[in-house]
Amino acid sequence: MTTGTGRTYACRHLVIKAIVLLWATASLAAEPIIPAPPQLAASAYLLMDATTGKILVEHNADQRLPPASLTKIMTSFVAANALRAGTISNADEVLISVKAWRMKGSLMFIREGTRVSVEDLIRGVIIQSGNDASVALAEHIAGSEEAFVDVMNQQAERLGMTNTHFMNSTGLPDENHYTTARDMARLTVELINRFPEHYKIYSETSFTYNNISQRNRNKLLFRDKTVDGVKTGHTEAAGYCLVSSAVRDDMRLVSVVMGALTEPARAIESQKLLTYGFRYFETATLYAGNESLKRVRVWGGTHESINLGLSQDIVVTLPRGARTGLTASTVVDREIHAPLTSGQELGKLTIQISDEESLSQPLVALNAVERAGLFSRLWDAISLFFLNLFGGDPLALPE
Repeated sequence: MTTGTGRTYACRHLVIKAIVLLWATASLAAEPIIPAPPQLAASAYLLMDATTGKILVEHNADQRLPPASLTKIMTSFVAANALRAGTISNADEVLISVKAWRMKGSLMFIREGTRVSVEDLIRGVIIQSGNDASVALAEHIAGSEEAFVDVMNQQAERLGMTNTHFMNSTGLPDENHYTTARDMARLTVELINRFPEHYKIYSETSFTYNNISQRNRNKLLFRDKTVDGVKTGHTEAAGYCLVSSAVRDDMRLVSVVMGALTEPARAIESQKLLTYGFRYFETATLYAGNESLKRVRVWGGTHESINLGLSQDIVVTLPRGARTGLTASTVVDREIHAPLTSGQELGKLTIQISDEESLSQPLVALNAVERAGLFSRLWDAISLFFLNLFGGDPLALPE
């Protein structure tokens, strides 16, 4: 026999169980489900969010491998840098040397003794992957290919490409000519960000020189309208390689595939990476720089308050659907006294992204506050004394 008290207890127990079950179900629903990344048939690969630098997928990303014509990304990077510095111009007419004319492999088909503009040579490097164009451009920029290679390696060092070493401007095989998937991604992001106009050439699908028209070897340009680069490469030692980049919904991804087995495979495998990244992740701007996040009291200043915010945007890569689960907290100096300069650090914003990951950025003054006159400072000092005496909040704004 069940008493009234027993029935009440049982009902309460059922209600509690229902609440716990609903809470657990809601928690599971809020937690985004991300499948395991694709496994590619390639020696090494990597997928990076170009905005945040977040690595979404990697395999053997630091293994030194022959890059083949991926080398020409650096060749064009050095050329773009020389153009910006004004040491060369697109209109320069480059005299083609015997060495450039005699190059083997993929060619632009320039002829010894003729003159070709820098602008055409750059397209010959990027679109046609011309070894002859690469050598001609290198000789024009640095005087010789050997001197140009020294510039390439100096640039690699500056960019933090710690596992890269170049021996030529073309990517032709040499045991001391190597790079990694991570270094290629780093170079590509730098190229896109630093030279956006130059990078547009990588999206061009064909180029004609001397009545010879050649299509860009990057098949993704013809299959996916969001892809706007970057570069293919192939030698027997390197296998089939492809660095690709695409933009969807304000998210730019860079993928690197090295050592694929066939020409079609490098495009297929690259597409797998891009699809995975865009489908399951997003680039999210959580807070904008120079916008007020908190307004607090200032003591001894010409103004009674100051706005606090961030010096720059907080942009992160998140699993799609994870943004609603983020939490943010602020810590501000207990007392803020004038004078204050714009950009002065006065606290910290912390965003809890997951149980294992958090992100902190300084909270800074968004405007300057000068020191007040003697009487105002004295009055504030007395007010602050009594406020602290009675346990008030020194950051609270006056009513």
